[in-house]
Amino acid sequence: MRTYTAIAPLQSVLRSCRQQGQRIAFVPTMGNLHEGHLELVRRARALADIVVVSIFVNPLQFGPNEDLDAYPRTLAADKEKLFSEGVQHLFLPDVEEMYPEGMALQTQVQVPDLSETLCGSSRPGHFTGVTTVVSKLFNIVQPDVAVFGEKDFQQLTIIRKMVADLCMPIQIEGVATARDTDGLAKSSRNGYLSEEQRKLAPLIHATLVSCRDAVACGFDNFLQLESHARMQLLQAGFEPDYFAIRDARTLRAVNENTEEIAILAAARLGSTRLIDNVRLTLNPVSDWGMLASP
Repeated sequence: MRTYTAIAPLQSVLRSCRQQGQRIAFVPTMGNLHEGHLELVRRARALADIVVVSIFVNPLQFGPNEDLDAYPRTLAADKEKLFSEGVQHLFLPDVEEMYPEGMALQTQVQVPDLSETLCGSSRPGHFTGVTTVVSKLFNIVQPDVAVFGEKDFQQLTIIRKMVADLCMPIQIEGVATARDTDGLAKSSRNGYLSEEQRKLAPLIHATLVSCRDAVACGFDNFLQLESHARMQLLQAGFEPDYFAIRDARTLRAVNENTEEIAILAAARLGSTRLIDNVRLTLNPVSDWGMLASP
């Protein structure tokens, strides 16, 4: 595995790969890699000849009171895991390499509407930071396919729209959320949880699944389901940010044209903000038949 801290050498090597007709897959990360990230790498390996992974803790997507300085950085362990998974190229830029004129003068990429709801409401500017850095990374790597986890379903939806709107010739591949045996979605932030909080955390997924099951059984009062779920999390000791049932394609309210439902939740447990989602695909053959996604 070759490691690059500067843009130009990486682009030179990848240009040569492209000239040889090799297909390139890209997995952007912020490091502190866990099994969920490794599943993305494995999917990338299945889709392409060359796998590029980036590790960059992007300050542009962190708000003033968020955990940028405390975000876990485990570079040595990350390198070992990526090497074991057969990654050929690791991109490790610093802030100066990515934002040479500073973040205040950085051209920004914004996806309207989708970036302003759900997590975007409580984290203003977050998704602009995400789409700006991902756009830059896409231009640096110029991959044929880029792989993202479905745990942050809103982020995946926003990136798909950015790629479509800006006519980027990149296939965006989503990979199912990796979970612990008790259902908790794997996340770098799980390490912030105390032992007691860790025992409680799987309730988010259990509540999402319960809501999905209710919808699958025909319960269609979504406002009541959302309110009940928020109250259940609040009484258990969470601070719910949102619990929402949305059209999975647009993240807007469900309507008669909705083909897939996304049920999304964000809640704080102590100082740790957790997110998760489940989905339900409407069966076009029958109005009553529905297929669940984890």
